[in-house]
Amino acid sequence: EVQLQASGGGLVQAGGSLRLSCAASGFTFEDYAIGWFRQAPGKEREGVICISSSDGRTYWPNSVKGRFAISLDNAKNTVYLQMNSLKPEDTAVYYCAADRSFGTVVAGMAAYWGQGTLVTVSS
Repeated sequence: EVQLQASGGGLVQAGGSLRLSCAASGFTFEDYAIGWFRQAPGKEREGVICISSSDGRTYWPNSVKGRFAISLDNAKNTVYLQMNSLKPEDTAVYYCAADRSFGTVVAGMAAYWGQGTLVTVSS
């Protein structure tokens, strides 16, 4: 059974940093692309950053470029989202997702989703 477990959310002041973790199980990590998404209250879900475990391709929108980074620990089947210079508008529930297709993850259509972890950035 494929499972994704996100953790690490919390309350942080604007300008601060936070690292989220997504522990994956039930599939071969290296064969999948992993993505982080977020959904703020009253807004649609949006992609934050995606990475292909097999070749390291990454994709992220301009809104987080230079502030967010993604990394993989294949030995632990865990992907991390390092968030720096956080802004109040980064407040959202953050989800990790996985799919064999990098493009499918980028499109927000991944087959597997974890539960969310709440990130709150205070001004």
